[in-house]
Amino acid sequence: MNILVIGGTGTVGSLVAANLAKQGARVRVLTRNPDLANRLPDSVGTCPGDLESPDTLAGAFYQADAVFLLNALSQTETAQGLAAVEAAKRAGVKKIVYLSVPMPEGSKHIPHFKSKIPIEEAIRQSGAMYTILRPNNFYQNDYWYRDAILDYRIYPQPIGSIGLNRVDVRDIADAAVNALLRNGYAGKEYPIVGPHPLTGNATADIYSRILGEEIRYGGDDLDAWFEQSRSVLPEWMAKDFKIMYQYFQDKGLQATERDFELQREILNREPRSFESFVSETVAHWKNS
Repeated sequence: MNILVIGGTGTVGSLVAANLAKQGARVRVLTRNPDLANRLPDSVGTCPGDLESPDTLAGAFYQADAVFLLNALSQTETAQGLAAVEAAKRAGVKKIVYLSVPMPEGSKHIPHFKSKIPIEEAIRQSGAMYTILRPNNFYQNDYWYRDAILDYRIYPQPIGSIGLNRVDVRDIADAAVNALLRNGYAGKEYPIVGPHPLTGNATADIYSRILGEEIRYGGDDLDAWFEQSRSVLPEWMAKDFKIMYQYFQDKGLQATERDFELQREILNREPRSFESFVSETVAHWKNS
């Protein structure tokens, strides 16, 4: 099976590409810069192409049986995703697995949620078999907070006190591989939500227990968070995330029993726990 991975040099996509190759699939990664693919296994090929320039895509999609589509967060995300779907249609791709986001009621004003809606609709209308994956907030986002946690004893992600289901990116990759290689998932949408919701304080408590010293939650002041974040993020992205975190603080993002049932269906097992992720991560931080 020939599979094209879009977003294959990033956190999730690189795992998808590597795991597909382990399963014996013939895998290519679309990339604007082949140097970014250095961490991929030798068995994973690369092909040039730029979703910002649709006329560069035909060769990458040629003879692809399936496509894993992950658009990086950008101000042109919708246009990029639509270009990928159109290229897949022209190439006669039989299956598309798309990494989207949860879409709970009242969340579609969040910019990087809203940007995915036209892409989903284009996929549904493409004629290809499709699966849409809807992962919650990644455990691995905490890599960004290493210094805050270790040096300042603060957990800074302002996720609030209602509860947010979070998920290991390795589970997202496993779900994508199953959807790409196995039958039974076509025309379906799957939440990937981890085992249980977390609050800001609960997250800090887990780090405290595993580190053996107190880690405090940084709190819910989004204006302060925004002012700090805009120094390291593009302003449009910081604004987007501020809107998202406001939603998390106001509404939470908790999974339902049906979400857990669907997650087990796509994973064929239980998801990894946040506690095990933190244990692995803290051990790595201490040894690096």
